Amino acid sequence: MGNSALRAHVETAQKTGVFQLKDRGLTEFPSELQKLTSNLRTIDLSNNKIDSLPPLLIGKFALLKSLSLNNNKLTVLPDELCNLKKLETLSLNSNHLRELPSTFGQLSALKTLSLSGNQLGALPPQLCSLRHLDVVDLSKNQIQSIPDTVGELQAIELNLNQNQISQISVRISCCPRLKVLRLEENCLELSMLPQSILSDSQICLLAVEGNLFEIKKLRELEGYDKYMERFTATKKKFA
Repeated sequence: MGNSALRAHVETAQKTGVFQLKDRGLTEFPSELQKLTSNLRTIDLSNNKIDSLPPLLIGKFALLKSLSLNNNKLTVLPDELCNLKKLETLSLNSNHLRELPSTFGQLSALKTLSLSGNQLGALPPQLCSLRHLDVVDLSKNQIQSIPDTVGELQAIELNLNQNQISQISVRISCCPRLKVLRLEENCLELSMLPQSILSDSQICLLAVEGNLFEIKKLRELEGYDKYMERFTATKKKFA
């Protein structure tokens, strides 16, 4: 991409607070954005070939609310990313991430996190300290179990479709705000699904198609009627 074209994008972003440069074959995060650290609210660099984020630059966007780097080649995220105190939406689908920085819990304004299609082997415990998190998409990763720490997760919706999950901590029923739990196409036996999800949780939409049991068997479990009451009540609310 020519320098003049990039310069034009930078000038536009200076006025709008939005820098969008998708599908351009970029191999690195544009250093020209250094000039815009104090006024960018949105950065979208999806569908490029960026393999790393510059630590000295990425944490300086003081007003940044939305960062999208879907479909790039990122393998790690720098700790400095977690300095983005106003960041509400982070989309990193289809990269090569195996874990999140230990400082990830510092993204205190984060509401929506999309990490579908990465290489995460576990549910990141750092997510449990994010108090404003609403939606988490961890579908299409390599997660094998849901640990006890999940009980502290504040999310309203958790998408774990197309992982390798065979074990779920009963603590998932303690999530204070969790309404939607997606577990389609995993490795779950019916005996590994905590019954308390049905009887004692806030969950009103449980998606479990494509596991190692027939859905009709789920309907025979104790507590299923309680779950259906929540499901129906929610459906009415949005009808």
